[in-house]
Amino acid sequence: MIGLPRGVQDIMPSEVKIWQFIEKTAREIFESYNYQEIRTPIFEFTELFTKGTGETTDIVIKEMYTFLDKKGRSLTLRPEGTPGVVRAFIMNKIYNLNIPWKVYYIGPMFRYERPQAGRYRQFHQLGVELLGIKDPIADFEIIKIAVEFLKNLNLANIEVEINSLGCQKCRPIYRKALMDYFASFKHELSEIDKERLERNPLRLLDSKEEKMIEIKEKAPSALDYICGECQEHFEKLKNYLNISNIPYKINPKLVRGLDYYTRTVFEITTDILGAQNAIVGGGRYDNLVEIYGGPPIPGLGFALGIERLILLLSKIDLDLSLDEKKLIYLAIIDQNSNNFIIDLSEKLIEKKYRIEIGDPSLPLKNHLKIANRLKAELVIFIDSLIKEEKIKVKKLKTGEERILNIYNLVSELEIML
Repeated sequence: MIGLPRGVQDIMPSEVKIWQFIEKTAREIFESYNYQEIRTPIFEFTELFTKGTGETTDIVIKEMYTFLDKKGRSLTLRPEGTPGVVRAFIMNKIYNLNIPWKVYYIGPMFRYERPQAGRYRQFHQLGVELLGIKDPIADFEIIKIAVEFLKNLNLANIEVEINSLGCQKCRPIYRKALMDYFASFKHELSEIDKERLERNPLRLLDSKEEKMIEIKEKAPSALDYICGECQEHFEKLKNYLNISNIPYKINPKLVRGLDYYTRTVFEITTDILGAQNAIVGGGRYDNLVEIYGGPPIPGLGFALGIERLILLLSKIDLDLSLDEKKLIYLAIIDQNSNNFIIDLSEKLIEKKYRIEIGDPSLPLKNHLKIANRLKAELVIFIDSLIKEEKIKVKKLKTGEERILNIYNLVSELEIML
């Protein structure tokens, strides 16, 4: 038998319900804030990710699935959603139309990393992107949408962490302070962290190396180096969050794992799985459109992994049966009633019921076994009674049986349900 490559999974029909619930909730929340869905390609030119995501990030250094096509062009399976969205914004000249541009995406991403609980090499993300608003009201909106989404999934035990990384004006000063600090520990750094020190010292704050945990605790804080404009932006964001009664914590060591972030960065964490763990991550990327050759348009957004979210939801009491259509099983005993069966099935579907048409070759006891296994609400027996213009119906939960007239059958079924 041919198996699956490591790090991928089948999502079986019994599991899809939770996926649909998450996606439905996301669409309802995002679209209530006037975000529209975008679908970008699963693979793009590799340069899109190396140029925007950053050559010193873990994603680019060791996690991308990159290959050459038949003409020798380097292509990469998308490891994240933001670069493709920004590329679409520029290519389609959305900046000449009505901005702000508000979009969301739901789809598979690909990273070559060690598979573990809730993490796969083909994984799925949903995310929100907003391009065209510089004011911190946009930062607030993005955070508020993320918080609302999680609360609508009954994830109440969450915490918002925020930080500011500064802008092009004040970031170089902070960058030098970090380089000076970490340089004194250079002999203790791993080879990857030594490279980060030279190319992008902010990445050291996001290092997962064991030796770095204690070292980075005493590293300089970005909040001590941000300029007056960035400070004002951050204060306004905090004010918006306070007005909306969204609790938050300032985390001066929060940098996120991608190079394009500026000013606001944030994570939403939970302790449902024990230690504090991030569910949502995002922030501003005011220079990314320009990096890709577009005009100076500010942007920001967030993303979260659906598999990890499902792992969290499995720890709480989540009843998904309320939204499910009721199932009616048609046990066909009389095989000469095709016209009636087709007409009845169409009427039941119009009434928003699910139907299962039983195999006419099965004996009655098998029909009942299948109906029970499928957890059908009712079984309709299509047998010789139909010649008398009558139908027997059984309610499986109670065992109640009734003989109904075929001409008011659907309305009588609704009463039984």
